[in-house]
Parts: sequence; structure tokens; C-alpha cells
Amino acid sequence: MRVLVIEDEVQLAEAVARGLRREGMAVDVALDGDDGYLKASHMRYDVVVLDRDLPGMSGDEICRRLTDQAALTRVIMLTASILVEDRVAGLALGADDYLPKPFAFPELVARVRALARRTTPAAPPVLRAGDLQLDSAKRTVTRNGRPIHLARKEFGILETLLIADGAVVSADELLHEVWDENADPFTSSVRVVMMTLRRKLGDPAIIHTAFGSGYRIEAAHVEG
Repeated sequence: MRVLVIEDEVQLAEAVARGLRREGMAVDVALDGDDGYLKASHMRYDVVVLDRDLPGMSGDEICRRLTDQAALTRVIMLTASILVEDRVAGLALGADDYLPKPFAFPELVARVRALARRTTPAAPPVLRAGDLQLDSAKRTVTRNGRPIHLARKEFGILETLLIADGAVVSADELLHEVWDENADPFTSSVRVVMMTLRRKLGDPAIIHTAFGSGYRIEAAHVEG
């Protein structure tokens, strides 16, 4: 899942980004409205966490433009106002959800995940391929009943490949889904993490390379 946080309070923006990354999301940050709209226009995000009061382009204008463009991205607006009128106005602009500040971080995570499920078909809570099992909610992986501890990016790659259900996923697609905007597309990041992931998963190999195209789990059998 890829999320854009548009928030001019630097500490809050960084705290939200860190927290969402701990939840396994790829997160980009913009500290003003102009940069936020530029990123939202040029990158496909599942969810935008949008502060309403921003320097540069306002949060209202960003939300209105994304709505006019019929973007698939879901928008959750943040504001310090607790007035019902403000909430109604934000939703009227096309926002999908509204959260007043201050907010409990677990609630933000729950709302972001709920919005992301509306962006694309929800994946089953448990993904399986042969004797491999990944529980997205509990963020656990087992193979033949043996627990396997995976780092965040390793888990993200495995989850993305399982959701693909046998289709080939390119390195660029994995960068988009698992890393953030700071990832260099010309580095060997995906290859290095893939090597570690394969080693942890053990034999027989479950992730296969489609040379020149990407990676796939050929025996993928995804079920709830």
C-alpha cells in the first residue's frame, strides 16, 4: 500500500510517516500544498492523508482537483477544527473520510487501511502458497508451521507477490508498492532484499525469477 502524507507540521508529518511505515506501508511526505498536489498528480497513491490548512495550495483545493480528475486515490482530511460544518464541507469536496486533530494513531491506521480496501479489491486476510502462509492482519509468516521472522520490506515483497496470485511482478512495481519516493530505481535494493527473503524462506524455492520481467510465486494459491 502506498500513502502520501501532506502535512505542514513537520514533526506531525514525520511521526505519521514513521508510524505508517511500521505498519508496512510505503509512505511519501509533502510539507506544503503545492508539493503535495504535484506528488499526488504524478504518482499513484492508494490513500492521501491531507491536512486541510496548508501553505501554498490549500487542502480543499487539492481534494477538489483530485475529485475532478476522478482519481482512484482515497482522501482522508485532517483538521484542527471540530466543527461539524467543516467536516461536512470537507466531505462535500470529495474527501472520503475526515479526522479531527488531535487523533489517536491507531484510529488513523484503521481508517487508512479501510480506505485502501475501497481503492482496490481487498486481499484475503490469509495468503497461502503451498506450505507457506502469510497473515496480513497479524503480520506473521509461517512455512510448514515454522514461524519466519521477516523485516518490513521482506514482508512487503512477499505479500505483494502472493496477492499477485502467480502473475509476474516487476522490480519497479515492487519498488512502488514496498519502498517510498526516496528509493533509487537504479539501485539493487529489490535484488538484495529478495536474496535475504529467499534465504529465510528456505528450500524448495518458492519465489522464482522471470528473467527480464520480474518475480513470481508460481505455485501461488491465495485463499482466505
